[in-house]
This record gives sequence, C-alpha cells and structure tokens, in this order.
Amino acid sequence: MESLKSFINHNGLKRFIIFGIIVLVLYLLRSMINLILITFIFSFLMDRLVKLVLSRFKLNRKLTVVSLYLAIIGMLSIGITKYLPLIVSEISQLFTQVESFYTQKHDNIVITYMVQMLETNEISKYLEQGFAFLLQYFSDVSHIAVQVMLSLILSLFFLLEKPKLVEFTIKFKYSKISDFYNEIEYFGKKFVQTFGKVIEAQFVIALVNCTLTTLALWIMGFPHLMGLSILIFLLGLIPVAGVIISLIPLSTIAYSLGGFIQVFYILIVIMVIHAIEAYILNPKLMSSKTDLPVFYTFIVLIFSEHFFGVWGLIVGIPVFVFLLDVLGVKNNPPKTPVKAA
Repeated sequence: MESLKSFINHNGLKRFIIFGIIVLVLYLLRSMINLILITFIFSFLMDRLVKLVLSRFKLNRKLTVVSLYLAIIGMLSIGITKYLPLIVSEISQLFTQVESFYTQKHDNIVITYMVQMLETNEISKYLEQGFAFLLQYFSDVSHIAVQVMLSLILSLFFLLEKPKLVEFTIKFKYSKISDFYNEIEYFGKKFVQTFGKVIEAQFVIALVNCTLTTLALWIMGFPHLMGLSILIFLLGLIPVAGVIISLIPLSTIAYSLGGFIQVFYILIVIMVIHAIEAYILNPKLMSSKTDLPVFYTFIVLIFSEHFFGVWGLIVGIPVFVFLLDVLGVKNNPPKTPVKAA
C-alpha cells in the first residue's frame, strides 16, 4: 500500500498527469484556440514592449500601457479602413498573375519542365490554397476584427492589473490545490521562456525579412508591393519553409518582368536576406534554443499543419521547443564518443 501511495505521489507521474489534464482542457477549448493564442501573443509582446519603454524612460506604468495600446488600436483602425481594401485587391491581382503564368504555354524548355514538375507535385495546388486562404482571411474582416479586439482588451486588462494578478494568483500556492498550482506554475514558466521568446524572435525576424525584401523588390520594380509585403511577412513567420514557399510567387513575377536574369537577381536577394537571418538575427534573438536540424523542422511543420492548420505552421516550432524543454532535452548535451559502425 505504501509503495502504491509513493508511486502515485511521485513528482514525475504527477507532472505527467497534470500535463495530460492541461492538454485535455485545451483540446476541449479548441474552438477558442485562436483567441487564446492571439491573447497570449499580444500579452507577451506588449509586456516586452512596456518593459523596454520603462527601462529607457521613467514613466507611469499604467499610463505607458494605455498609451501603447491606444497607438496600436489607432494604427489598426487606419490600416483596416484605408489599406485593407488595397491589400485585398493587390493579393487578388497577384494570385491572378501567378495563376495565368502557370496556365499559359511557354516556349522555354526549362520553364515548361518546372511548370510540369510543380503540377506533378501539386505545389501549384497548395499555392492556390494558400492564396485563397489569405484572401478569405483578409476578406472576413468582421470575424477577425472581433477576435483581435477581444484579444487586445484581454491583454490590456492583463497588463494593467499584472502586479495585482500575480499577487492574487500566488494565493493558490498555499491552498488545497497547491500541487496542481505548482505544476501549472512550472509549465507556465517553461512556456513563457520557450514558446514566448521563440514567437517574439519569429515576429522580429519576419518583420526584418519583410522590410529588407520589400525594399529590394521596390528597387527591382516589382508590382503589388503591399500585397507581396504582407505575403512575405506571413511566410516569414514559418521557419525555413517560409523562405522556400515565398520563392515560388517571387520567381514567377521576376520571370514575367525580366526573364531568367531577374529570377537570378531575386534568388541572390533571398540568399543574402536568409544569410542575415541565419548568421545575425537567429543567433542574437533565439540563441541556441531552436538550433534544430532542418529535417526535424520540416517534420514538425508537416505534422503541426496537419493537426492545427495554418496556425500550426507558425506555432509548431515554438510548441516543439517547449516540449523539448519540459522533457529536459538539452541543446548541447555532454559529448560522448560515437562508435564507428
């Protein structure tokens, strides 16, 4: 009996059971997962921004939070009313241009072979689905606007009352559910340290990539810059695969503008920007947290997209890194001699 009791009270088993309960609760709340994720991302990023502002200027914390949120709501309002119709129009034209390129006949043997290869592998079908999703995403303003506004309000109240929330929540540590609270606290800290920081890094990298690529496309005389910049930013949130996917529409438009020489130029631009990301941004922002082999990265992206849809492409790697951290998988384990086969 004593051995059974000690087995049940074992920390590892208890942690595993509580983690299972959390996963089950999230599964039951799957219809609200968009709201949960957007709220967490807003709260985390805005908290980091507030800390950055307060570290440089001695301002009132609540006033800083309210001012930053008013600025963001103002920018979102201007963006939705003034630029959203233009973005939807440009993405539609961009899709039409790419689609017409793949449907028309080409005299060039290389281009014909590439189009046939894309059709064989159904890549053009996935590209079409991606554009369709993007158009639907931007067209369905009411549904997205409600989710974004709710997330903004929830994250605003969270940041305004953060000290009070922390003070109140810690009372559960000394309650009858203290065991459950301790595990939730453990997973929460791990989640913020891994998922939150990786998401933050992905956003910064995507923003830098988007700015540099859009500047290069503007110099090269590309049309539909606003639609392309939105597309590049969203694809930039997908590690590794985003760069490869973005090459398909960019190479297509480049060939339409100036033939193979323009395609060569765009490949050089993407390679330079990817090198900046790999050798400058990634080491500074992500450190060694997400130094995953490319094979693992693609496997995680494939499975996460299958189970979570488009959100899986963005949050798949951060969730995987979080799970590695929980399981205690170290990025730089002690080296052991490998026996030759």
